[in-house]
This record gives sequence, C-alpha cells and structure tokens, in this order.
Amino acid sequence: MKLLILGAGGRLGAVLVREFQAKYDVIGFGRVQLDLSSLDDVRGKLRALSFDVLINAAAFTNVDLCEMQHEQAFRVNADGPGVLANICSEKGAKLIQFSTDYVFDGAKRAPYTENDEPNPISVYGESKLAGEKNVLAVGDRHLVVRVSWVFGPDRPSFIDAMIKQAQENQKIEAIADKFSTPTYTHDIARMLPQFFDRAVEGGILHFANAGKCSWQEYAQWALDCCQDAGISLKAKTVGALKLKEMANWIARRPVYSVLSSAKYTELTGSPPRAWREAVADYITRFYSKK
Repeated sequence: MKLLILGAGGRLGAVLVREFQAKYDVIGFGRVQLDLSSLDDVRGKLRALSFDVLINAAAFTNVDLCEMQHEQAFRVNADGPGVLANICSEKGAKLIQFSTDYVFDGAKRAPYTENDEPNPISVYGESKLAGEKNVLAVGDRHLVVRVSWVFGPDRPSFIDAMIKQAQENQKIEAIADKFSTPTYTHDIARMLPQFFDRAVEGGILHFANAGKCSWQEYAQWALDCCQDAGISLKAKTVGALKLKEMANWIARRPVYSVLSSAKYTELTGSPPRAWREAVADYITRFYSKK
C-alpha cells in the first residue's frame, strides 16, 4: 500500500511518516515540498504521483494569525482539502483529512459527538469546518478525523512549553476554566491504519484520548509525571489562570470542546486509552532520556 502524507514536518505528520514507513510505501511532503496554499502546484504534483491513501496532516493552525490572514486560512484549510479529495477520487485513492475540536462553539458542556452541529467561533474553526465540508461533498468514503490538543515528540506543544517553564521558573500558571482532551500523536498513528481500506466507511470520526481536563490539570499531571520520572523541576505546582485573563489572544476559543470517542469505540471495539496514561507514556519515553 502506498501512502502519501502531507504535513510531514509537523507534530502529527512527522510521527505518521516515522510509524508507517516500516510497514508501507510512504512519501512524506512538508510545506517546502508541497505548499497547500498553491493549489495549482498541488494539482500538478499530486496528479503525477501514484498512491492508495492520502493523509492530510497539513494545516494553517495558528489560531490568532488566522484571524488576520482570513484568505490564507481558507485557502489552506478549506480549498486545499477540497482539491485533495477530488484528486483522490480521480485516482481511486482514499483521503484522510484531519480536523479539529475548534469547529464547535463550546456551549454544549458535554462531549461532542459526530452528530452535533458545528458552530465555530474563530476563523481557524470556520476554515477547518469548510475544509471538512469540501471533503465530504466529494463523498467516495473519504474520512475526516477530528482531534484535540494534539501532543507528541516531533514539535513542541502546550505540554512541552509548560515543562520547559517549570524547569526554568519557580512559579507557573495555566488556564483552569477551559476544557478538552489531550490526544497523543503515537495513539493516532496506532489507530489510523484500520481506516486505510477504501471499503471502510468514511464520514466524520472523533478521536481523542479518554477523559477530559483543563489546561491547568493537564500541566499539573505532566509535572507530576516528570517528578515521578526523576526529572528536575523548579516549579512543582501549576497555578490557575482564567480564560478572560488572556487579553493578548485575538481569536475566541471554545471553553469546552471535549470530543466523544464513542463512535470510534463502537467501530473498533477498542476505546482510546486515558489521557493521563498517554501523557505519562510520552514523558517516560521522551523526557526520561534527556
């Protein structure tokens, strides 16, 4: 099976290339090799290639910058995936498009299912939702996978920033009144091959590690894991910030964007592991060595 992975230089794309290249014929394109904002370039390069599955982990993900670069956000996050879906259909290939919990407004206060109506409150969320619609409009069993708070070893995320702060400062803080669920890139890579087959139904699928937390809880657990692993920290506890204190943010963020993985569990018979277990695994594997 030939896989083409876009966003190979990113946090998610990098782990997908690394995990899959031993088992599949993998081509990985970073932004230098393929810029999703150049749609003619995308068409020219991809139509010349042969592949069975295209995984799009590339996106314009800077939530605040999207507010100021509306056109670029929609070109990369909305128009690009639509072009990819059409090219895949021409080739008889399957597209797996990654999306986000930010397609929801956060008003529900209970885990969001695939049947819940999206209502994004930022340009980033709007552009990602438009990308989903463009992919699903093509049909052909293409799959949209929504994930949240993605972390992993290939590019720093929130968790890495908090650990770094704790190593350098006596006092650190994180937002205590915004809730979602961390999703480990390793776990995404492990579950994804089940959906490579063109015969497997497409549509929308939520995948996140089990449970929910605030950023404060998430950071505190990371520090606890570091201490258990013997990693030296100056700060041992994480203080609480409120979302309304984030005056420097431009885009609105959903207060509650926990994704329900019930559909995934029903389809596969295997629920995602708890977020605390995934974070502990990450810190043991990638921080204990440092």
